[in-house]
Amino acid sequence: MTIHLLRAAGVALLVDTTGPGLPRVLHWGADPGDLDDDTLRRVADAVVPGVPASALDEPWPLTLLPGEPDGWSGEPGLAGHRDGADVFPRLALTAPVQVSPGEGEGDGEGAGGHRLVADAADAEAGVATFTEVRLEPSGLLRVRHTVTNTGAGTYTLAGVTTLLPLPTTATELLDLTGRWCRERSPQRRPFHQGTLARDSRRGRTGHDATLLLVAGTAGFDWRHGEVHAVHVAWSGNHRHLAQRLPEGAGSGGAGVLGGGELLLPGEVRLAPGESYTTPWVVFTWSDEGLDGASARLHRYLRARPGHPRRPRPLVLNTWEAVYFDHDLDTLTRLAERAASIGVERFVLDDGWFGSRRDDTSGLGDWTVSAECWPDGLRPLADRVRALGMEFGLWVEPEMVNPDSDLARAHPDWLLAPSPRPGRGVDPGRLPRAWRHQATLDVAHPDAFAYLLERLSALVDEIGIAYLKWDHNRDLHEGLHAGPDGVRRAGVHAQTLAVYALLDALRARHPGLEIESCSSGGARVDLGILERTDRVWASDCNDALERQAIQRWTGLLLPPELVGAHVGPPVAHTTHRNLDLGLRTLTALLGHAGLEWDVASCTDEELVALRAWAALYRDLRPLLHGGDVVRAEHPDPGAWLHGVVAPDRSAAVFAYVRLVSSPDAGPGRLRLPGLDPGRRYRVTRRDEAGAGIATVVRAPQRWSDGGVELPGAVLERIGVAAPPLDPAQGVLLHLVAVP
Repeated sequence: MTIHLLRAAGVALLVDTTGPGLPRVLHWGADPGDLDDDTLRRVADAVVPGVPASALDEPWPLTLLPGEPDGWSGEPGLAGHRDGADVFPRLALTAPVQVSPGEGEGDGEGAGGHRLVADAADAEAGVATFTEVRLEPSGLLRVRHTVTNTGAGTYTLAGVTTLLPLPTTATELLDLTGRWCRERSPQRRPFHQGTLARDSRRGRTGHDATLLLVAGTAGFDWRHGEVHAVHVAWSGNHRHLAQRLPEGAGSGGAGVLGGGELLLPGEVRLAPGESYTTPWVVFTWSDEGLDGASARLHRYLRARPGHPRRPRPLVLNTWEAVYFDHDLDTLTRLAERAASIGVERFVLDDGWFGSRRDDTSGLGDWTVSAECWPDGLRPLADRVRALGMEFGLWVEPEMVNPDSDLARAHPDWLLAPSPRPGRGVDPGRLPRAWRHQATLDVAHPDAFAYLLERLSALVDEIGIAYLKWDHNRDLHEGLHAGPDGVRRAGVHAQTLAVYALLDALRARHPGLEIESCSSGGARVDLGILERTDRVWASDCNDALERQAIQRWTGLLLPPELVGAHVGPPVAHTTHRNLDLGLRTLTALLGHAGLEWDVASCTDEELVALRAWAALYRDLRPLLHGGDVVRAEHPDPGAWLHGVVAPDRSAAVFAYVRLVSSPDAGPGRLRLPGLDPGRRYRVTRRDEAGAGIATVVRAPQRWSDGGVELPGAVLERIGVAAPPLDPAQGVLLHLVAVP
């Protein structure tokens, strides 16, 4: 059989493997049900379009790597050349396409997913490809390609882009943008003819990274509409794109959605016999809006063998508590106060090493400062552990201050221009400074070995359980010296080297947890999360800003992978004064922590924080294991979102007033995602979200003692919303009644 229907969790991929070219995707989306071989053949015939005037004489296919030999005039799937030749390989199957059951457990047809692999080549052009398609048990689709140079001479890759067809109903696009401390800002537009390309040349994912590029039906939202979305699981330069041409996309659809690594000129040059493997490109589909698309991603991530399994510990990070002001007595007092609140992990941030008294020097010298820590970090770490907490440490291994012992001793280890082959970096030609930093060439074997040994030694010597791994600049002029001494574009090699460094460090220390922090949220992607345990969503701890940042980061990641901390009353980055209730409520809905000098807290604040910490521990299994839901609340100045247990036995919802409303009454809260046939006890949990200041003559009747109602009533009729002032919120806890 050459027409294959791959099915899992309500998603189907219909693939024609007849040949002679690569497989052709005829449909990606809703599962049409079990179809016999004869029906599959008839479906394949039924979707072949007619031939319009002034066009190719016959219908043409959209393959998994489409190009001009297929009749495709859009973004090429494979772009490369051999000294200007072999530009358009005619890839043909070299063996029958193999389709096999994938890994995973479940019930029903295709519950365990599917794996499709295809080998193809153009012997004359000297190019071979291996394509792997995985439909995961969650319905998530992942695709990657390997390109091999089978000819003579060097084959230079310009790009490998995975593309899937979109239906004519996909008429709107949604993507995300942002900046430092304002990440994950959504933007929407019509999906007209032409190309929307979201390219990142930052050398890291970027504060403005889209995370998901979404194409959907008109007016799609969190809980309704059909959406198709793509994510490139890569931490270096990358591209997401949506493209619609007048002639459509062959028998596959009306347009295409896809992405891949963005390769700089000459960055991947394959010698005879050498291969390049793309990052995984991840696709998610849903006919239940953005929440449905997110749910497939979250379920896939939670099913990974390396996903964090133990309860996510409550964190205190010292940055906004002490900044660079390090001494044992101050930090010991901070640790003791943290332990009394219920903190489970204490993380010492920047300033503990070398000459690092501010951000201008010492970066790269990963030796404990004798000036700040004459007895080393072990006394603090031992005290932290004696208090019942884990000890964590901040590092930024990929960066270096030019004013550092490392940079002075090894200028050839910098990822930077060189005046001529075989020479070290010219200090006068360093890339423009960014936070007084240059970039260390992790792909340099000696630099790699230095980082692995120093970091590993620190973990052993101090007993580190957790590394906050920072990355504070874009990689401008990132040139890596190859074996011939010539410095060429090096972001690809740098990214692979960082992955290898993380893998090697974790292999040496299996229990070590690592956070991806990239000046906040500039390295949030599924490539880095194969090797880390959470991301720091943003350097902004302003709870009002964080509501949006965390909401849209959750489009890709479940709450347990997103660090969310209670900051001080006046936010470090926005200087806004916010109520403790909103700050604790916002942090609760992620991997919670504190970024605050809690040694300076009042008795009243400490009581509130202890109650919040206990609430976090109580709700943690639900918050970090349930389905994220975001209600389509009609008031744009208020948000309603939460988490519902997979078995619908419990839920939590946060109702947050962002700005004031022209309406005097807040209306009702309709709570989505519940079991309509079960009854729920609804109560307010003011351990997070307390401090409501609004004065009303008669508060809503249900809120004081709670209310018991069927799920159908809560979702379709709702309950009266509490009146809130701007920057206030409440937490609702629902438990199914036996």
